Amino acid sequence: MSLLEELKSLGVDVDGGVHRLNGNQSLYERMIFKFLDMMKKSVVSPEFDANDYADVIEVAHALKGAAGNLSVTPIYEAYGKIVDLLRSQEPEEARKVLNDVLPVQERILDCIEKHKS
Repeated sequence: MSLLEELKSLGVDVDGGVHRLNGNQSLYERMIFKFLDMMKKSVVSPEFDANDYADVIEVAHALKGAAGNLSVTPIYEAYGKIVDLLRSQEPEEARKVLNDVLPVQERILDCIEKHKS
């Protein structure tokens, strides 16, 4: 199975992401590999401090944006909820959403890693 087919099977809107890049599938693949690198460097841990999480909002917002630009829908939607919940001062609810998305995120990132050359 190709990278893009596998990503589609994991809930990524590949067609939407490629469309955002003027139909350039090759560019989309290059960008998805850069997304992988960003996700590895910008980790949001569920162990964040429930009393001081301004930095978590910043990182989660950046991840949401990157995922949205590439239509990595499961990650985009989850980090959007996380940002909204943290801004509403609901850190425990945000932690639940983060814990729910981490296995999905891991499958998506593992898929990208597997196809990286």
